[in-house]
Amino acid sequence: MNKEFLKALLKRIISSLITLFLLISFLFILIRLSPGDPAQKYLSAEFSPELMKKVTSDFNLDKPVFNQYIIFVVNIFRGDLGISYNYRLPVLTVVLQFLSFTFVFAFLSFIIQMVVSFYLALKSIRNPGGLFDKIVSKFSLVAYATPAFVLGLFLIYIFSVQLDLFPSSGSKALEFDSFSFAGKIGDYFWHLTLPLITLSSAGIAMFYKYLRDNLEDTYQQNFILNLRASGYDEKIILKKHVLPNAIRPLLSVAGIELGILLGGALITEIIFGLPGMGRLMMDSVFSRDYPLVIGCALAAGLLMIISNFIADLIKMKIDKRMIKGLMN
Repeated sequence: MNKEFLKALLKRIISSLITLFLLISFLFILIRLSPGDPAQKYLSAEFSPELMKKVTSDFNLDKPVFNQYIIFVVNIFRGDLGISYNYRLPVLTVVLQFLSFTFVFAFLSFIIQMVVSFYLALKSIRNPGGLFDKIVSKFSLVAYATPAFVLGLFLIYIFSVQLDLFPSSGSKALEFDSFSFAGKIGDYFWHLTLPLITLSSAGIAMFYKYLRDNLEDTYQQNFILNLRASGYDEKIILKKHVLPNAIRPLLSVAGIELGILLGGALITEIIFGLPGMGRLMMDSVFSRDYPLVIGCALAAGLLMIISNFIADLIKMKIDKRMIKGLMN
């Protein structure tokens, strides 16, 4: 079993590296072939053509696209992602500055999604077809179908503009540094309340639907009916038999969702003016900051691959049949 596990693990690592390589290659070529020259924005009529050539040469923009790609790949293996055109700092330094916020924001949203969806699904399955089950199912469809920018703007209008309960943008107050430790934590949650609701609503609806249907299907299995007929307590059946079987299909979806969140919740961060990876990616695209765009894509791709990889490891730990599935 250990040998099969190592083979499956190696195959999973190789497929992940190939996926990341193809992603970065496609992104690099697509951006480099797009029209325009990012060096132009640093120049004006007062600058000489010699200065323009120097800037272009410093950024390796005077070389053919293929040569730029080779230089980039070599630098990746050396741990050098280049210098951001806008920030004039190493790309890795800029990405790490914004990634710290995204980690906190994403994990808070992921925890909220899992806790709320589990609570709603478990309460709904106690009385399938009941009033609570029908109401939550209808609201979950609305929440999943509502675009994030619509929900975000609606929350800002109601709770920030009309009721003045929560701030409409930013992640902390201007006097944040003067707060105590508890005050800083409270200020963070106060500013992130509306963004977390916006980011988590669709995920809650998705996880609820998956878990609710999985629980219902598992309860209808013959072995569950046999356990009930044998007089087993409902709580024992739920904890030891129903939940483990219902959660397994959810792990793949959870891994993808966590990867998306870690990669940067683009729309939510832009609407609420949050300093995260999604906003950094958008700003770098509009400013044609090639090294930073690729650095953001590399970070987002790595985070998604790692989260899916961890989810697969958990599934292999729970269900040994997953090992054979990865081997095929």
